[in-house]
Amino acid sequence: MKPRLAHALLACLLATAGCGGLVRQATAPLVDNLSKTIMRENDPQLVRDGSPTLMLLVESFANSNPDDAPTLAAAAQMFSSYATAFVAADNPERAKLLSEKAKNYAFRAMSLKNKEFAKRNALPYADFEPVLATFKKEDVPDIFLVVSVWATWIQTRADDWNAVADLAKVQALTQKLLELDGNYFYGAPHLYMAVLYTFLPPTLGGRPDDGRREFEAAIKAGDGHFLPTYVYYAKQVAMPAMDKKLFAALMQHVRETPAEIVPELTLVNTLAKKDAEKLEAQAKSYFEPTE
Repeated sequence: MKPRLAHALLACLLATAGCGGLVRQATAPLVDNLSKTIMRENDPQLVRDGSPTLMLLVESFANSNPDDAPTLAAAAQMFSSYATAFVAADNPERAKLLSEKAKNYAFRAMSLKNKEFAKRNALPYADFEPVLATFKKEDVPDIFLVVSVWATWIQTRADDWNAVADLAKVQALTQKLLELDGNYFYGAPHLYMAVLYTFLPPTLGGRPDDGRREFEAAIKAGDGHFLPTYVYYAKQVAMPAMDKKLFAALMQHVRETPAEIVPELTLVNTLAKKDAEKLEAQAKSYFEPTE
């Protein structure tokens, strides 16, 4: 899903007397540069092993600069990405802690930029809804961060109906993303909406047909390059529908598409390929044998 992190070289800046302002100015570009480097990495284990140190570092910057939205956003993205990619499957309780931190940083970052969001983010949906009208196209990256972090927070608490109740607000923000720029980051707003439509089974309000439409829109917007779309499509539509043909086509595309087809997608595509391998192994016993 779409991630960002921090830079250990920033530690050397702390050794310079009176460098608080310099750190504040340098943090954003260095974090951005490291993010780009990590996104091009084809060794997820290297990223997994190195991330905790970087997380502590960027958290220290966020805590030292509580009114700096870019630094708070970087911390939010780091904790959320790490929880999603490397923790949630093996340690759900730890993923909850990490996603809570991420949500706190993301909400603080957005609240600095949008006072209505600051006042209304914890209110019931009817009272939250007026926030949507305050967003413009230039807010797309900020909305995208909040959506991705909030969705991860909910996903780590899928058994908590108080958390799941926030899906309405996340879905409304995602709809706003679609209105402002549905093609943002390889069609990720369409992917998020598709996942939201298929998060619950139809008996509990899930909308698989709408989800299928949004998955197809995400594939088109991403030119087939963003492989997580295919994995989620297979897992949340093809498998529940017992659509073996669709599942096979989606998995074939993941297998045959090079992870580095777009350099900045190398890491997420490498992770998607690993997830696809696990999904195909599960599918062998999931689908009924054909004649």
